Amino acid sequence: MGRVRGTLTRPMVAGALVVAVALVGVGLYWFKPWTLWQDDTVQEALPDVAAAEPADTSAGPSAKPQKTPSPEQAAPVTVASGDLISHEHTTSGTVRLLRLADGWHIVRLEDLDTSNGPDLRVWLTDAPVKEGRAGWFVFDDGRHESLGKLKGNKGSHNYRLPAGLDPADFTSVSIWCDRFSVSFGAAELARV
Repeated sequence: MGRVRGTLTRPMVAGALVVAVALVGVGLYWFKPWTLWQDDTVQEALPDVAAAEPADTSAGPSAKPQKTPSPEQAAPVTVASGDLISHEHTTSGTVRLLRLADGWHIVRLEDLDTSNGPDLRVWLTDAPVKEGRAGWFVFDDGRHESLGKLKGNKGSHNYRLPAGLDPADFTSVSIWCDRFSVSFGAAELARV
């Protein structure tokens, strides 16, 4: 009887080990805990009209040269701004909504400092910014627009708003983790 029991438990133990290893592998892939200790620093310059608007070369050499804007015209105008507060992870920095001289709008994150994580996005939202745990999950309840993947968890970077999107419809910006549907940090946009 002992021999039969020993023969039956070996495959069960081996099967349990295979399942445990598979679960650990899936958990590591899903959570990516090593990203919490990796920093991606990105420092982008504040855009000007020349950088935001590519030259039109399709008209050929006989086309009229484009008028170069003056430095006053090229300077971005701050439409709204706010300071980031922490949610799921400690987050700090400033968010500015800027209007460029060519009419395009960008969200600029300045001096951002947050944790790295899987699938982080920059969201423009109409949700109110709430402090503490109450603010972690509110940003996907209403209208939100993803401006793209977070370029780095530290530094200053720019995110262009899509054509036709009215920035007046939005009141906040969130560093949003799409994988776990949680805000790492957010800023209320106060109109200037």
